[in-house]
Amino acid sequence: MSLHLLSSICSSQALTSVLLHVLRSLHPFLSTVMGEVELSCLAYVKMYLHACLFPRCSVNGLLLSSSPAGGAVCVTDCVPLLHTHLPLAPITQLALTQVDVWCAQTQQRIVGYYQANACVSDSSPTPCALKIADKIAEQCNNAVLLMIDGGKMSPDYRVPPIVMYERKDTRWTLKDKHTIMLRQWEETRDIASQLLDSGDHSLLVDFDSHLDDITRDWTNQKLNAKIAELASPANGNV
Repeated sequence: MSLHLLSSICSSQALTSVLLHVLRSLHPFLSTVMGEVELSCLAYVKMYLHACLFPRCSVNGLLLSSSPAGGAVCVTDCVPLLHTHLPLAPITQLALTQVDVWCAQTQQRIVGYYQANACVSDSSPTPCALKIADKIAEQCNNAVLLMIDGGKMSPDYRVPPIVMYERKDTRWTLKDKHTIMLRQWEETRDIASQLLDSGDHSLLVDFDSHLDDITRDWTNQKLNAKIAELASPANGNV
């Protein structure tokens, strides 16, 4: 190998190394500019189970994040809200207030809203969904609106059955799917299926069920622990 060629290769490798370093240092900035949203296993599984638990109903809930404001949105958890009377404003306001207080106590914040429509072929945001999402967007600049696509909720579906929207100016528009991340999708999908097959999806408590029996925990600590156990490295997942 000639000295000239060797020098060129070394220079190329050095340049690549520098570029990688720059990209890594810019990652938080680029994520913010691109409007990336990362959805955790915990958040997805609970949304999925909520829709499965009440298959003939529209269901909704709030998306939470434990990461600070200002960067890419990382949805780390969700709070299932209602499965009856979604447009009923007083119950929604009561739920939002209680969740907001709980978030302040647990260093979390509300970053979005999710909904699954009773009609599985319809994944369009309803006026109720848009109204609640607008309210959340008043407090969170990069809030997201997530609709569950009931027609694509089969256990072996290759991609997450979700449709996500972001607020631009005064309108909610479809978000670029390339900016939505759900790491280890296959493992997450398998965990949701395991909980469904074992009947453990009945552990899920939404705010509606809590209002019927206030001893039931709408923060879903038991279910959270079960999901964490299934997702642990000891069980072959991450």
